[in-house]
Amino acid sequence: MRMRRKKHLEERLAECGDMIIYMDREDRNYQIKDTENILDCRELFGNDAPVELEVGCGKGQFICELAQRRPEVNYLAVEKASNVIVDAAEKAIALGIKNVRFLRGGAEYLESYIPQQSIGRLYLNFSCPYPKKSYASHRLTHRRFLAIYETLLKPGAEIWQKTDNRNFFEFSLEEFSDCGWTLKNISLDLHASDFEDNIVTEYEQRFSEQGAPIYRLEAYRK
Repeated sequence: MRMRRKKHLEERLAECGDMIIYMDREDRNYQIKDTENILDCRELFGNDAPVELEVGCGKGQFICELAQRRPEVNYLAVEKASNVIVDAAEKAIALGIKNVRFLRGGAEYLESYIPQQSIGRLYLNFSCPYPKKSYASHRLTHRRFLAIYETLLKPGAEIWQKTDNRNFFEFSLEEFSDCGWTLKNISLDLHASDFEDNIVTEYEQRFSEQGAPIYRLEAYRK
């Protein structure tokens, strides 16, 4: 079901100013990579701090808390729905967070905006599982996205994934393994594990309260 457009959405987006960077391309040809829109993160944030990336940030609860906990790191957060990213950007502004910027658009565009080998860690939190097999290529751990992430990540940098969907998690394990990624710290019930400093997202809180286990992994390329 399509999300209802928020009232005064364009005005609210405009008020977020340069907190939101727009990645949309008119031709929608994801195969074309260009460099004219590559971000200068030093100019964007005004410093040389390391940069991490969340793909699918939702309303920003995770990325805002992470940015507050780790002010020595800069964060880019991707979300393709304007209705959602406006909430995330407004939250960051209200909290006075300076080390986050939001990218509106699909993950297919990332190579045209983020410098190669610039990302120190990538987060995938409760991505849409696209349960139909015919939509498998839309899953954010499909090998076509893993190939994109590999170009963005620094050597040895990790992807941290969380989901409540077991089938999607098993799919992710297979994709990472088949594409040559090394897996570690795999959890089939995160909240019953000894993992420390977990930041609970909006979806995670809801699913956990319903009794659903939270699955988690870390993946990296040697």
